[in-house]
Amino acid sequence: RLVESGGGYVQTGGSLRLSCTAFPRAFDDGAMAWFRRAPGKEREFVAAIEWNAGQIYEDPVAKGRFTISSDNAKNTVYLQMNSLKVEDTAVYYCAATDRVYKDYLPWALEEYYFWGQGTQVIVSS
Repeated sequence: RLVESGGGYVQTGGSLRLSCTAFPRAFDDGAMAWFRRAPGKEREFVAAIEWNAGQIYEDPVAKGRFTISSDNAKNTVYLQMNSLKVEDTAVYYCAATDRVYKDYLPWALEEYYFWGQGTQVIVSS
């Protein structure tokens, strides 16, 4: 079971930190990812992190503003979001997979087996 928290309401330029804890962790290795679904749009990949090696893979939307990190001891993954924009408004989901690749991590929805319920982020202008 994956449980997200940390969503909320913030003004443009503000910051939020999302958390996702696995109860329990589904895989000894593998990766955790953040996806988001904005109103009227498909769910899209944001960033992923490998549990053991710490490899990170990010979508361009995340580069420079969002940072994914993990605390293995707590089975928790974080998404620090800075300089938020109105277009970041979405429901943010975390997901788990046992798949990792040499030079990148999975970014397609169908490669993730477990999903959280989502946490809403609203950015106002």
